[in-house]
Amino acid sequence: MSSDGSRRYAPPHEAFSSAPAASRAQGAALEHASPWPHVEVRGQLSIARKEWLHTNGAGAYASSTIAGMHTRRYHGLLVAALDPPRRRHVMLSHVDASVRPIRQQGAPTERRAAWPRWDLAKHQFPGIDPENGSFYLERFDQDPLPRWAYALPGGELEVTLGLVRGENAAVLRYAWSGADPVMLTLRPLLAARHMHQLLRENGGISQKVELRAGAARGEAGAGRHSPSIGEVRVQPNRALPRICFRYQGTFVGSQDWWRRFEYLGEQDRGLDFLEDLWTPGHFETVIGPEPVHLLVAVGALPEDEPENLLAAASAAIRAEDPGPRRPLLERRLCIAAEAFRADAAARPGVIAGYPWFEVWGRDALISLPGLYLVPRKTEGAIRVLRALIDSMQDGLVPNRLPDAGEPPDFHAADATLWLFEAARLLADAIGDAHPFVTGELLAALRDAFEAALRGTRNGIHVTADGLFAAGRRGEGAIDGLTWMDARVAGRAVTPRAGCPVELTALWAKGSETLARLARAAGDDRLAERAEAAASAARRGFAARFWCEETSYPYDVISEDAEGEGAFRDASIRPNAVIAVAVDPACFTPEQASALLERARLELVTPAGVRTLSPADPAYVPRYQGGPEARDAAYHQGTVWPFLLGFYARAARHFSTLGEHVLPLLHRLVMSAAANEIALGQVPEVASGEAPHHPGGSFAQAFSVAELLRVIAWDLPAQDGGAPR
Repeated sequence: MSSDGSRRYAPPHEAFSSAPAASRAQGAALEHASPWPHVEVRGQLSIARKEWLHTNGAGAYASSTIAGMHTRRYHGLLVAALDPPRRRHVMLSHVDASVRPIRQQGAPTERRAAWPRWDLAKHQFPGIDPENGSFYLERFDQDPLPRWAYALPGGELEVTLGLVRGENAAVLRYAWSGADPVMLTLRPLLAARHMHQLLRENGGISQKVELRAGAARGEAGAGRHSPSIGEVRVQPNRALPRICFRYQGTFVGSQDWWRRFEYLGEQDRGLDFLEDLWTPGHFETVIGPEPVHLLVAVGALPEDEPENLLAAASAAIRAEDPGPRRPLLERRLCIAAEAFRADAAARPGVIAGYPWFEVWGRDALISLPGLYLVPRKTEGAIRVLRALIDSMQDGLVPNRLPDAGEPPDFHAADATLWLFEAARLLADAIGDAHPFVTGELLAALRDAFEAALRGTRNGIHVTADGLFAAGRRGEGAIDGLTWMDARVAGRAVTPRAGCPVELTALWAKGSETLARLARAAGDDRLAERAEAAASAARRGFAARFWCEETSYPYDVISEDAEGEGAFRDASIRPNAVIAVAVDPACFTPEQASALLERARLELVTPAGVRTLSPADPAYVPRYQGGPEARDAAYHQGTVWPFLLGFYARAARHFSTLGEHVLPLLHRLVMSAAANEIALGQVPEVASGEAPHHPGGSFAQAFSVAELLRVIAWDLPAQDGGAPR
């Protein structure tokens, strides 16, 4: 930024002169492609570095690069949720496959070691360039299960991975198309550790291998030409459940460590990136016209046949596709949304993001409309809300349910306010008189309302002039209570203690929602009090938040308008966009139009919405580097795709662009959705400056949910239907 602030305003359509990396071509082809990912690799490792994600509906997942060359500690073929959807552990990291020909009867005898062997796995080891050496991957599909096709001399090997729905189990299916059978060797590499940790070679691992050759399930179907079926059980980490394998062929025990796998994505993030993996041995089987299966499970093996398990996994994901009559982007986002819903868990929840995020209250509630209400999964929405309500304390929704199983974290002021917004939209869908709405949901909203009025944890309270306040500045400061919660060296990067703009808008709209639901339930006294709170919040908002100098609301103001400690933060941030989208009644139409125009010029990009104007001296243009550098940039200019949902809802009504606003919103959503790290998913963030490289988690729930909500509800449908 120049010293005279010449970059304060971008040309009106600069956003589309420098679209996110690789997104323009993808966006142009979007309406003519399948909703299922397909990549032509043709042996080029550089093409196979994008990531993929596959989940089981209960918190477990599988993920890696297309090449199967892990770049993150979170990658693995079976990352199990031991307390679904929490306590996720990388149990099975890899299954390395190799193929070799079988010496035919009558052929010249030769030493087995001299036979050709084709190793399909790719790994990153120190000092070794993985680009060197053969790479046989021809193509990758996820339609809907991940599927790899390897072109080998004499035939093609197709590998399909499916996670068993609702269970910590995976099925690997190997199908050979060639004139002659070949020998297939499969070596499992195990981590058996929490997903946030790394494993190093150690003497504490249990080397015991339990064999159950000729297991009962295999004996009935085993013919003279079918490989025998057996089971192997290991428990390398005694603190975790055992890992079980059901295989076809022969197991060769050869316990060993494979050392020094490098995860370069972790290195880029400034974290430890070396891991050792343990193997109990390998499986060998002859594969011909009939497919071969390897079933892997944590605890106990599933009872059903592998093909049935694969079919059930495929059917569950295919059911998420709304079909060819819907816009292709809507279909893709509906399919992507499935990954975040842990509906098959006994205690359902929303996974905030992959690979490292847990169940977060704020994220679940912001995501709920897109993940559940757009696809009309109202029963699932009720179960998610019920689980969050059951976790409430002191009138607060938990901010985070830690993955390791610790008590809920309540360090958030806005998570509870998003409950009111989710309640409003759910009641729109199922009716104000629904038993859940009039019972559990209304009771939770009443508790939250009363707690805010009397004051609760972390300095959360309603001020004398009706504003919503949270936190405390100065000595003993309490901060980081909104979604802009990053900290470096224990200090908030974006201090917002006081009265943040979007919190008062959420409180005003939430009080209005409570009044509506209370009146429908016959509680007129509560309804009157809630209506009074909404009116007071809007009056206080109108009196204090608008900044004439910037034609934009203050981002945060102090509880007291005057006196010692009074302040007004005029930073240009997207929180005002959230506020006008949630409760337009807090603004005049002229104010709404002015703030949206400024947001369009300074904050809106093809990848999402910036968290701070580039004109601000504190603006950080790129999201990169180690933990402290990334946290310092997180809300200081970094782009967030989910914010486009709020911008779109407000711009539809108040933008000054007239007939041009809808085409603009369509382009923005298409561009943000195409700026991917993992196939078919929308990332958490992107850099503030072009080309807006994506970063953070490679699949974020509210990124997917908000873009889906925009396409399905907020923009006119292609079939002529009215927007919501």
